[in-house]
Amino acid sequence: MSNPSDSRVTAVLGPTNTGKTHLAIERMAAHSSGIIGFPLRLLAREVYDRMVALKGPKEVALVTGEERIVPPGARWFLCTAESMPLDREVSFVALDEAQLGADPERGHVFTDRILRARGRDETMILGSDSLRPVLRKLVPDAEIVTRPRFSTLSYAGAKKLSRLPKRSAIVAFSAEEVYAVAEALRRLRGGAAVVMGALSPRTRNAQVAMFQAGEVDYLVATDAIGMGLNLDVHHVAFASLNKFDGRRSRRLTIAEMAQIAGRAGRHQRDGTFGALVEEGPGAFTPEEIAAIEGHRVPALDHLYWREGEPDLASIDALVASLEAKPGLPVLRAAPEATDLIVLKRLAGEDWVRDRVRSPRAVARLWAACGLPDFRKLGADPHARFVARIFRHLSEGRGHIPHSWFADELARLDRVDGDVETIAGRIAAARSWAYIAHRADWLEDPAHWAARTGALEERLSDALHASLTQRFVDKRTTVLLRRIGADASHLPVVVGPEGEVSVEEHVLGQLTGFHFAVAADARAADKRMLLAAAEKGLASELRSRAATLAQAPDDALTLANGAIHWRDARVAWVEPGTNPVRPAIRLDRTLDRLDPHERTAIHARLSDWFGARIAADLPDLAALDALSRDAGAGSRTRALAGLLVEAGGMMPRRAAGALVEALDPQDRKRLRKAGVTIGTLDLFLPSLLKPRAAAARRALLALETAPVEGATVLSRNAPGAALEHGYRPLGQQAVRIDMAERIARAAHDARPKKDTKKSKGGRAPFAPDPTLATSMGLTPDTLARLMAQLGFQSVRTPKGERQRWVWKGMTPLAKPKPPPRDTPMGHAFARLAEMADD
Repeated sequence: MSNPSDSRVTAVLGPTNTGKTHLAIERMAAHSSGIIGFPLRLLAREVYDRMVALKGPKEVALVTGEERIVPPGARWFLCTAESMPLDREVSFVALDEAQLGADPERGHVFTDRILRARGRDETMILGSDSLRPVLRKLVPDAEIVTRPRFSTLSYAGAKKLSRLPKRSAIVAFSAEEVYAVAEALRRLRGGAAVVMGALSPRTRNAQVAMFQAGEVDYLVATDAIGMGLNLDVHHVAFASLNKFDGRRSRRLTIAEMAQIAGRAGRHQRDGTFGALVEEGPGAFTPEEIAAIEGHRVPALDHLYWREGEPDLASIDALVASLEAKPGLPVLRAAPEATDLIVLKRLAGEDWVRDRVRSPRAVARLWAACGLPDFRKLGADPHARFVARIFRHLSEGRGHIPHSWFADELARLDRVDGDVETIAGRIAAARSWAYIAHRADWLEDPAHWAARTGALEERLSDALHASLTQRFVDKRTTVLLRRIGADASHLPVVVGPEGEVSVEEHVLGQLTGFHFAVAADARAADKRMLLAAAEKGLASELRSRAATLAQAPDDALTLANGAIHWRDARVAWVEPGTNPVRPAIRLDRTLDRLDPHERTAIHARLSDWFGARIAADLPDLAALDALSRDAGAGSRTRALAGLLVEAGGMMPRRAAGALVEALDPQDRKRLRKAGVTIGTLDLFLPSLLKPRAAAARRALLALETAPVEGATVLSRNAPGAALEHGYRPLGQQAVRIDMAERIARAAHDARPKKDTKKSKGGRAPFAPDPTLATSMGLTPDTLARLMAQLGFQSVRTPKGERQRWVWKGMTPLAKPKPPPRDTPMGHAFARLAEMADD
């Protein structure tokens, strides 16, 4: 930082809305480098974003207690007053809201910057005109420029909350009062945004964005609004004129009133201010009104001061220099601040004095004491926290343990709870963010700075959502603003994903033909929202019905026994005895449609289903047609019908009598229809191919699926069952067409009868196990399969292949005919005479 005597100093003084901050930004942008100190982190962040847009992110830095964005080549710095890097040489320096030097808590910081912060080429001090007398004495060479207000500020009288004009900001002086006012506005006027100095920039920006965009018409804020935050406010209402300043409850000074009221009306637009009551301590006096309207604020006669470059030779020297009296009459010793209180507490600890025996150690102790009490715990709890911090900083490698840091972040990383709970977590997170931005307090500060930043963002988003949920009913506000209480006139819009909204406020979701009210709707609002949607969606439902009635084939899908369109269920496939020709029943969500619309949709879905069966399962469709072909013969029709009912595959023994009764012509017809009459199973081989198998599973609503292309499965694997085309055999399941291949190979390997004495086909033989081995069958599985095929193992010499002998399939049990001397017996006898041969 340049020598104070070498820099040109300009003091730009005046009321709010005179463009002082804007002027400083323009002047800094014109220099090759610069620093501006602000009273609030929020304001520093706001101007940082503006400078980034102007100069680019690589050229601009943000430095606050809890946030530090410093690119390697940064030339322009936006900071809180406490975080201004006074050791950096820059062309331009400015201090905003310099009249805060009169603040008992932070005044000594602003006074120090007035005295010591200088730019190489230019320095600007911005503030209220009340600062003029003390500046004349502290910086006698400063050029003082007065700027008039751009617009008129006038008193509008007292107005109750229910009668406040739109675009009003209501200022309160405690979190409890802010919440109470915001809750009242939600009930009376639909809600309000909330802005407090304790909010993170992310939460503050989200809340302000609602107000600026017109989503809410009111904003409730603490006096942080008076520190230069730019908002589109037409009227400022004071909920109270008293505040607790950290020591006592007192009435606002005229300067404070004027600073806050001046937020109304920006640039060339006039603004108004007032109170919520006409009488009592919450009302303005005529003298106060006249002073605020005339921008006449009492001149300051002193500023608070504390040594800005304290003596670090020892703890005692540090305390003495911080308690030193100022050398100028216009300066007063600052009241004992939290950092000095903590320093004195720690100075009384023997272990602290044992560790602090050098100027470097004193500087480290003083840096630890500078940790702000973000949580507002009070001196004793905060001192204990700082003591624990310093204990780590003064031992070992001088770093705070990662485990402790990580545990504290994990404890805070929760988004449940009410507004106060989440705000408390953010305050605690700010302490850890401050620690993470100290370069030598952690082994990996960049990592932990990113972690704390991400945590603050999550908590900030949760706080914004909680504030909005508690204090803003945006959806109902818009509805009532638009149509009063008559929901039938709502301009309902359906988005591309089915979201149903009115002026971008979501009422619910339309999925297919089903409307669901938004889950976050209050119980009292659900009936109105449902009525609004029912009225507004009539034309959309008619449009969807017409589209569905003419939907292309690829727009419809079959899954879990239902037909889906646009990812919504529109009909049920109710299985009967014949899965190829089930009943199509429209879903209940289509009941609101007209009868002719439902009829058209039902016809389209039936046609689609039939066309899908013909395309995806042509052999099954052909088999169904064969079961209804009068010229095919009763045995062929009966067996085809049974096989269709089973989905195209069934054990042979389940239709054993019918199979045995087939004549050559029947078998020829079935083979032509694609049916394999195997030793163990009857099936359509085409249904085992991947595409057809998937279509068959959808048709039969089979939930599991075997591995595509597998010939052998583990017994417990998905799809290892006959309904999927796999025959369970011990610990394995073999695909039925592969089982038939093994059956044919076994019969082909049987010895042929060549002499009268030879046993021929019933002689022992040893089939080639190559096929079974290549398929992955275990010996136990093969043995079980051979047994089911009618073969019996015989004793085989050691070292030779297993030998088998044909014994034949177990014969089917012949059903006993009913007695012929009973009515039932006579009926069956007559049916037998009528049956085809």
